[in-house]
Amino acid sequence: MDAQRALLDELMGAARNLTEEERKGYKETTWDDKEVCGFYMVRFCPHDLFVNTRSDLGPCPKIHDPKLKESFEGSPRHDSYVPKFEADLAHFCEKLVMDLDRRVRRGRERLDQDVEVPAPPPVPAEKSEQLSVLEEKIKNLLEQVEALGEAGKVDEAEALMRKVDVLNAEKTFLTQQPQNDKLLMLAQEKKMALCETCGSFLVANDVIERTQSHVTGKQHIGYGMVRDFLAEFKEAKEKAREEERLAREKEAEERRKQREKEVESRRRRSGSDDRDRDRGRDRDRERDRYRDQDRERSRERNGRGSREGGRGLDWKYNSTRNGSRDRYRERNRSRSRSPSRRSHRRSP
Repeated sequence: MDAQRALLDELMGAARNLTEEERKGYKETTWDDKEVCGFYMVRFCPHDLFVNTRSDLGPCPKIHDPKLKESFEGSPRHDSYVPKFEADLAHFCEKLVMDLDRRVRRGRERLDQDVEVPAPPPVPAEKSEQLSVLEEKIKNLLEQVEALGEAGKVDEAEALMRKVDVLNAEKTFLTQQPQNDKLLMLAQEKKMALCETCGSFLVANDVIERTQSHVTGKQHIGYGMVRDFLAEFKEAKEKAREEERLAREKEAEERRKQREKEVESRRRRSGSDDRDRDRGRDRDRERDRYRDQDRERSRERNGRGSREGGRGLDWKYNSTRNGSRDRYRERNRSRSRSPSRRSHRRSP
């Protein structure tokens, strides 16, 4: 019925039986709805692995729809949702494996423990008398067998030995005591083995058909899928963590090389600047030296010119001054000798 219903849903849609009024408020289910099983979308749902087995988890409470799974696989958001769904499935599978491993440990301890068989209880008086009679008969028959053997009567001796065997069997039956059911069960389990994959008890050295039947059973295959998925998931996670670590180391190495290049570039620029400053200082010192030399030459020239020019000016000034004084005296003398000035002075 479920398969037919799924086929009709695929052909006619899940809303095929709804009325027009119900269709108005109907919302079509998509693969990213909370009601859809993400385990089924990405890998497998553990609820489907152990149906009708001792480890049956019951029906899955979420939707399993092949059409939605196809829609998920063709969605552009597929790659972004796969890690989340796989992580949720791994978390669920880890719980299953933890419970299974606890059962395996308990089964292993049960097989490894020593079974202490208690001492047999005392034989009742009635059985004790029977055992005494049997032992006496066995003793007499053994003596007869020995005598016949010495006489060379082998056939008769073998016939008596068969009687001895029958009496010994009766004696063994009387001496055996019924064992406790638990002791019998543990003694039987001592001859059994434990499947490490699914935790089932197996008969040790059983026939190949039964072993093959167990290996191909739902429980063994289901737990094998769960364990394989967990191993694959952890390996992929470890690989991704290692790749991330290598990427961080590569990035750090590139940053270190970049810093070294920047330091080397600054060092080169600093060395070039130092050389430029040294050349500038050399040029400045050379220029200062030439300037000092020019200044010294100028001072020497100015010093000689000042001494010579000073004497010339003093001589010229003195000559001019003396000449003016002589001209003034000469003019006064000529005036004093003039008749007009003499007559003018006398008229008063």
